Order: sequence, then structure tokens, then C-alpha cells
Amino acid sequence: MLVASQAHAQLAIEITGGGGNQIPIAIAQFAGEPQLQPGISDVVEADLARSGRFRTLYAPSQSPALNDASNVDFMNWRSRNADALVVGGIYLVAGGRYEVRFRLYDVPKQASLGGLSYTISREQVRATAHRIADFIYEKLTGDKGVFSTRIAYVEKRGSQYRLMVADADGENAQAMLTSNEPIMSPAWSPDGSRLAYVSFQQKKPIIYVQRLSDARQPTPAVNFRGSNSAPAWSPDGRSLAVALSREGGTQLFLVGADGSNARRLTSSSGIDTEPVFSPDGQSIYFTSDRGGSPQIYRVSVGGGDVQRITFSGDYNVSPRVSPDGKTLVYVSRSGGRFQVAAMDLGTRQTQVLTEGSRDESPSFAPNGKMILYATDAGGRGVLAATSSDGRVKQRLSMPAADVREPAWGPYSPN
Repeated sequence: MLVASQAHAQLAIEITGGGGNQIPIAIAQFAGEPQLQPGISDVVEADLARSGRFRTLYAPSQSPALNDASNVDFMNWRSRNADALVVGGIYLVAGGRYEVRFRLYDVPKQASLGGLSYTISREQVRATAHRIADFIYEKLTGDKGVFSTRIAYVEKRGSQYRLMVADADGENAQAMLTSNEPIMSPAWSPDGSRLAYVSFQQKKPIIYVQRLSDARQPTPAVNFRGSNSAPAWSPDGRSLAVALSREGGTQLFLVGADGSNARRLTSSSGIDTEPVFSPDGQSIYFTSDRGGSPQIYRVSVGGGDVQRITFSGDYNVSPRVSPDGKTLVYVSRSGGRFQVAAMDLGTRQTQVLTEGSRDESPSFAPNGKMILYATDAGGRGVLAATSSDGRVKQRLSMPAADVREPAWGPYSPN
């Protein structure tokens, strides 16, 4: 086992379907931008375009370059059909650091919508650009941006498995764990500081909890007799819902994050697995074949009566609940195809969101607007994403690697 090594390849993101009612926005090259690479304005533009909520417009270079204190010619930008404009500047300050300032404008109203400044090192360019994109996204859509978040996934090359963590755009990928045995089911702690996952390094499924800041190999967290699988964090980060076969058959248990105080939640003659907490921490959704075919059920964290949630079709698995608790996504089989479907938990109406034939492992972005999942392309696993309404679609692929088991991380506490 190797821990925390730098990856040699990044996920490449391709936009395969755009959304409607896109906001036309121009991001001018920041004054002084050539002194820092990658270009902050380029990263901001790529983030916004990838969201599907914006139509980025060509912003020709100007001399002198626009900066955050420039007098903006609103009529000129309006003639280019821009509804919003971003200008900024990068300035060298003491200690070899840089001050990055930007301002966002509403072009039709000829008004500033605000701006921020950051003092950064060269190593913080991409992170700063993502924070700027988050600010713009929230100001113009009313929803919190997720460009500064991270994703986890499992990469397989030949016989080697790697647990990867990357920025939401696929950049800065790092291997947290490398093994010749399978790695499965990564799950982020609510504060983003730890990953729970299943590893077969001891020739059986064992759940580990790894702190991302710790390069040491973690010790097993949940290692009972039989199978230990499918970890899911409670919203307070103190507990895990897991699937264990310690008492015969696979059933759901609640355990401490260190594996202590195991308490059984379900008792059925079938297999109960793939638990996930509701955002309020009061319920757990899970997959069970107790009725004869795999379906989604719900149980209180205190145990007790179990409620069946899905009834359409004979195969519904891998539940995930939106951050607002209103939508359930899962993998549903229809006509021999496995696709991601969404259910409105209020009306119980469902919608198929994806178009693949072997889609799996859906995971919500922390703002609930995008869903990351795994699918097949050209005989190998790739990641893909769809907006919660199914309009915006992306594909994240990596040459010569099989990529699966995605998990979208939470907002940074900072």
C-alpha cells in the first residue's frame, strides 16, 4: 500500500449537453495576468462554462488592460450582448506574493455587483480562480457555487487500484491510496477532512477512515467478522451507517467513526446495503431485495418500521438524497439499461436523467445542482455529470484508465 502520491494524469472534462436560459457573460483578461499561470480569467471562464448556466463571450484583449478600478464602457459591452462582465487585476506585493482583485458588473443596469481581493502565492492560482467563479455563480444565479469543492474516485490501471482526490474540474489529482486489491465506496466526511472507503487489502472487505492531511496508512475502522461495506457518514460526522454480515446475512448497522458501539438497524431475510443518511440525520435510505427485487427503502436512525420508497420497475439501487432533502436519485433498470433516475420525494414523480446503459454510483454536488456518476464509454469506466434537471451533461475521462466510484465532496469549511 502506498499513500498520498501525486498522480500523473488528470480527468479531462467534455461538455456534452448545455442548459437553457444561459447568462451571457464576458470575462476580460485580468491586468497583469501573464505573470501568473494558469491564467485566472481562463480558469474562471472554464468553470462558468462547465456549469451550463453561462454562455461565455469572447472578450478581446485591451490596451491598457481593464482592471478592477477601470471605468467600464457599458454600451460597448452591451453591444457585444453581455449581461455580465468580470474585470480584475493581479499585482505583485511584498514577499513575492500577489494581490488578486476583481469586480463583477451587471451590464444592462450599469451597476457593480461586488468584488473581492485575495493575497496569494503562485501555488494558489487555481484555487483562487475557483473562489472567484463561486462568487460570480452565486451572485448571478442565487445558488452557491461548487467550483472550489473536490471529488474522489477510484482509478484502475492494469492490476493497480488508486483512490484519487481531485479538484471539481479534475485538476490537481492526487492518489490517496494505491493497492493491488480493489478499493470501493469512497465517502466524504461532512467537513471534508476524511474519507471512508472499503479496501480488500486483507483479502476481505474492510472499512477504513483516512484523514486527508495524514500520509500514513490508516488502520481498519470497521473490521468485524465477514463483510464490512458501504460506509455512509452521519451529518454530524460522528457515526457511519454500514452494511455488515457479522450476524449472518448483510444488514445495516450504525457504528462510531472508529467502528465502536455497533447497533443493528435492520432485520430482514434479504440483503440490506448501500445506506445513506437524509440531510437532517433522522432517516436512512438503503437498497434491499427483501421484497424479491432490489428496491429503495427508508428506516429511522432509531430503527423500527421500514418504508418502501420505489415501486416502478424491478431494479432500483444506490440511493442518494439531495442536500435539501427533496430529491432522491438512484440507479434504475429499464429495458436492460441502467440509468440514473430522480424522484421528487414530495410528489413521488420520477425522471430519468442519464442516457447510458451502465450508469452507476450517483453523487450530488453540495449545492444539489449537479450529479456525478460513473458510466461506460468505449469499454472502460469514465465519470459523467448531469444537472439535476437532466439538461446539462458532462463527461470526465482519463486515457488508459478505468474510472469509477465517484463521490462529490462537501463545501470547504473555509
